[in-house]
Amino acid sequence: MGDRQIELARTGNEEAIAQLIQRALLNQTVQVETLLQGGNLQVVLQSSRLPDRPLARVVYATLLGLDSPVIQSLRVFGQQGQQTVWTQNFALGDERNRAAHSQTLKSDRPSLTPLPSHPPTSSPHPKIALLLLPTILVSFLTGIGLSFFSQRQAPGSSQAAEANSARVALIPPTADVELPAPKPSLASPLAALPSSSAKPIISIKAVGDMVLGTNFPGDRLPADGGQWLFDDVKPYFAGADILFGNFESTLTDYPYSAKDINQGMTFAFRTPPAFANVLKDAGFNVLSVANNHSFDFSDQGFADTIANIEQLGMTAIGQKGKISYLTVKGVPIAFIGFSYLPDHNWMLDLDTARALVDQAKQQAQIIVISVHAGAEGSDAMNTPDRSELFFGEDRGNSVQFAHAMIDQGASLVLGHGPHVPRSLELYKSRLIAYSLGNFVGYQTLSSQGVLGNSMILQADLNDEGKFVGGKVIPVLLDANGVPYVDDTFRSVSFVRNLIESDFPVTPLLIEDDGTIVINEAN
Repeated sequence: MGDRQIELARTGNEEAIAQLIQRALLNQTVQVETLLQGGNLQVVLQSSRLPDRPLARVVYATLLGLDSPVIQSLRVFGQQGQQTVWTQNFALGDERNRAAHSQTLKSDRPSLTPLPSHPPTSSPHPKIALLLLPTILVSFLTGIGLSFFSQRQAPGSSQAAEANSARVALIPPTADVELPAPKPSLASPLAALPSSSAKPIISIKAVGDMVLGTNFPGDRLPADGGQWLFDDVKPYFAGADILFGNFESTLTDYPYSAKDINQGMTFAFRTPPAFANVLKDAGFNVLSVANNHSFDFSDQGFADTIANIEQLGMTAIGQKGKISYLTVKGVPIAFIGFSYLPDHNWMLDLDTARALVDQAKQQAQIIVISVHAGAEGSDAMNTPDRSELFFGEDRGNSVQFAHAMIDQGASLVLGHGPHVPRSLELYKSRLIAYSLGNFVGYQTLSSQGVLGNSMILQADLNDEGKFVGGKVIPVLLDANGVPYVDDTFRSVSFVRNLIESDFPVTPLLIEDDGTIVINEAN
């Protein structure tokens, strides 16, 4: 391809872009069609034999090397004949600036040992970048082990190589990009693709257990009011219509704990009310207070926690008998918080739980269930279909409860409590996350071993509450319980393995980059 055609591709010429991608694929059996609308490039890879999904990464690398100022996002479609079988989305961004930004954030944190980060690299002039495009592609293909040329990996292939192959998709979104509908064309396979703008898609991002430090019984609070706790992960909250988390502490100055912390394995957490601003500034708008620490400082501490959350415009869920409502993109959404304790909406009382869902259905199209349940610790990563006992407490049957809620009309179930991520399941086209794991536990929650595996779960729902796609954004907690985005993708492999072991027939597939797709083969 000559300089003229490359320049045309950089300006958004669809034919030149298609030719560039065709050359990069090194595969004459796959035909390429492109459509550029509103900064979003849609690329169809079509063949009589289904194109391998990793080819989407080759397309991404090609566009990354092209460095076009008119292409901000990318959607790649894999088509066998006229049928679209898989899709994959990418955001295009400046990795150099992102790495430098991450390095700056981590260097500013007080008394922490940050995870290793990639040093900032110099960025070539666009003309030089174009000349280096073949080298960029070769390096990229080598980095992913050329796995799409063979169904078998070479002996000795490491998980690090898999992580490198997926790292390109770990780009924090800068906006909630609405992918445009393809323009109809009888001659193009793009015409057969469904319109993404016909109905709203609600994007919910969710994280697990959060303790922002405690001043009881001693001072274990982060410096500077904890404003930096979410610095590394906050860019990945962008694009969410709703950001949910489980707040597993209290926001109160009440001096008397309801717990005897001198007993073994008994903890009480008290976080100053001002720390509610940390959650607000991070972008949270729905927080569960239905957990085993919400009454650490009696009824007064519970009431203070709810008041301090809601006075900042966030929604607290979990109060007994309460349903909270929000409207997003014109779609009414209900949130109901449950736990294994009768002080909250009680998951063990299924009849009352079903009645709450029935009540929510009168006003909401989408119903989101939050539930604090299950045993705790590194031995509790699997999800049994039975009641779980932990230190003599009945922590409920998470599978039975989640299925019952969806059978009654719920759309999404977000579990937390085990302090380790658990499996995902797709049940009747609705997503269940059995545990989101720890997310921040400043000098309170253990982050040793698998307890440090964490994630930001993205669940995209249509206006009927059906799961249409999502992502596991991998996160690790450092020794102080502070979250960092993990470019080794450990949590992605962790959750994928749990799905295979606990729900092997669920129609979910997690890509190397964390993208969650519905596996039509199951």
